[in-house]
This record gives sequence, structure tokens and C-alpha cells, in this order.
Amino acid sequence: MLLYYITDRKQFAGRAPRQRELLLAKIGEAARAGVDYIQLREKDLPVRELEALAREAVGLVRGTGNVKRATRLLINSRSDVALAAGADGVHLPSDDISASDARAVWSPRHAVIAVSCHTADEVRQAEAQGADFAVFGPVFEKVGTSLSVGLEALHAACLGPLPVLAIGGITPENARTCIAAGAAGIAAIRLFQQDNVATLVEQLNQI
Repeated sequence: MLLYYITDRKQFAGRAPRQRELLLAKIGEAARAGVDYIQLREKDLPVRELEALAREAVGLVRGTGNVKRATRLLINSRSDVALAAGADGVHLPSDDISASDARAVWSPRHAVIAVSCHTADEVRQAEAQGADFAVFGPVFEKVGTSLSVGLEALHAACLGPLPVLAIGGITPENARTCIAAGAAGIAAIRLFQQDNVATLVEQLNQI
């Protein structure tokens, strides 16, 4: 199962410097635990602050990562910041540039390119454009509203060859149903930020 931690420093307690400190600690914890991907998703930061944070995050991932299960750091949307900081790739929101355009920006350097998708058609499009995997959802959040896609839609999104990670209200308990629906893994913010990551990874790997 692929595990994808998406960051949100504002979920941590304290003022901005403390939130930044706690975020970097969590990134290091996730890397040591063997989380496959970390997306630095601090969209509100000015470019210089985001790049400085990304450089520190890259150093943590490379310096303290799990030797048996390497973690790759992606930057949300900003290929320029990802390249400058030495990150492994970029995560593209559904309304961003195409995966093929992003890969051209990185050429000749290899990049991991993930794409947010909300329909099976968007997953197929991401596949055709050369994405490495899709993050699909929200699967469980806001059940009964138009913002919830559900397990049937997840299953439909997983019918092609592109790996699909489920997102939205993921818990250790319902992660099993996502894998049963065809997902290659799960992505989350709160799940990783609120729990002991090593314990969580061990629990999820038993599914």
C-alpha cells in the first residue's frame, strides 16, 4: 500500500514559528516511518518562505529517511519551487497545468508527478498525460453531499493501469475498503498529523 502524507502546518497548535517547527518534526517522523510520499502543501506561504521550508523538508527526508522504504517529497503545484529546493516532484491540483506540461518543465530531470482527480475521466486524462499516480476523492468526507464521491466512484477510477490513491476521510478502519475497491494506497492530512506515524504505518501495512 502506498502512503501519502499531505501537510498542513496550520493544524498544529501555537503561533507560526511553532507550527513550522512541528510540521518539520512531523515530516521527519513520516520519513523515518517509511511513508512513501509527502506533499508539502503550504499554499499560503510566499514563494521565498515556501522554498526555504521545502529545502529544510528535503534535507530532513534525505537525511533521516527510512533506508528500506525511501520517501519522496513533492511540492504542491509549484514546479519552480520544487526544482529550486531539490524536491522529487510536484503534485498538480485538478485545475493546474497538465502532467505532460509539468514534465516538460522538469526535463531532462526526472520528476514524480501526482495529479488530484475527482472523476474516473480525470484519472484517465492524467494517465494519458503521463502522471505517475492520481489522488482521488474525497471518498468519505461529507457523505451525502455533492463533494463526496464514494467507494463506487473510487472503484471506477481504479480500473485502469494508473495507480490511484484514495483521499477524504480516510481512517485505519476504512482504508481496507479503499484497497478492496482497487486503490493502490491512501492519502491524508489529519491521519498522519494527529497520530504516531510509525504505529500508523505498521497498522496500515497489515491491510
